[in-house]
Amino acid sequence: MSTDPIGVVKRELLVRQLDSWAPAALHRSRRATFAQAYAGADGGTADAALRVLVEFADLLRGGRMTALTLGRADDHDLAARHAAAQAELPAGLAAHLMPGGVDRVPVALKAAVANGAPVFAYLDGTGGPEPAVEVLAAVAGGRPAELLLVLDPPVWSGADHRPRLAGVGLPLVTEVELVADDRAEVLVFATAAGKRLDAFKNALWAVDEYAGVRYRDPGDPEGHLLDISLAPHPGPLRRELLARLASVGAASVTELRQFTAERTVYRPADTNRVLTALLAAGVVRREPGAGRLAGDVTITATPST
Repeated sequence: MSTDPIGVVKRELLVRQLDSWAPAALHRSRRATFAQAYAGADGGTADAALRVLVEFADLLRGGRMTALTLGRADDHDLAARHAAAQAELPAGLAAHLMPGGVDRVPVALKAAVANGAPVFAYLDGTGGPEPAVEVLAAVAGGRPAELLLVLDPPVWSGADHRPRLAGVGLPLVTEVELVADDRAEVLVFATAAGKRLDAFKNALWAVDEYAGVRYRDPGDPEGHLLDISLAPHPGPLRRELLARLASVGAASVTELRQFTAERTVYRPADTNRVLTALLAAGVVRREPGAGRLAGDVTITATPST
């Protein structure tokens, strides 16, 4: 299993996301599909993900979950680890290892008849080509679907990926850079369900802090590096909220929370914490001027003198 710090964080984040996705998917439908694909070595993530699913054996009674793993055909270590994990799987959970990378995901999902039922895909494309829109569309065929991508920066060679994901039915998108020393990888999460976006954000800040790995918010113009913490430094969010208010003039707390969820690395709840500090400092004002900071409260930047 890889001890690369970025690899460890990715693995724990996937495990946490699976831990919340699997029971929700199995309560919703009698069948569900988890797909994972790797352009390079998986670093021990693939079998760790399979072992998470073992925990939900009781939810599989009368249902079926399919776990698809795609990796290099010559990765004999992955094949051995997959076989070992496969031997532990309960009835109702079928695991298949197939040769190929991210580009083969549409074929794998079609073979698994995944369309129309819950799908969660983890696609680690680092070191490989950018994912084609056909790959995104295949994942989005799940009902519901969610996608966690790992990519080399800059994301999609600087292209705006949000319209591509929204175009296939995954309109709620957020991203974060994992930074260690002089290297970085970008995580992009996409879904159509606000609750699943919130679950990802909660998992993002709940992972164990690993020495040398920090987050960077792609939307922060100063590129401030953030330690992984349940109470992250508010500086980048403060800057981004003020920039948002400068752009739109005024926004409700609900709108700013949604902006935080989709356009920053922070959780919606962090919005209220930062707004409270900005109000106390007189940097923004609110309407109505008193009472709870509820969703319908309007926030406006205070004009500079």
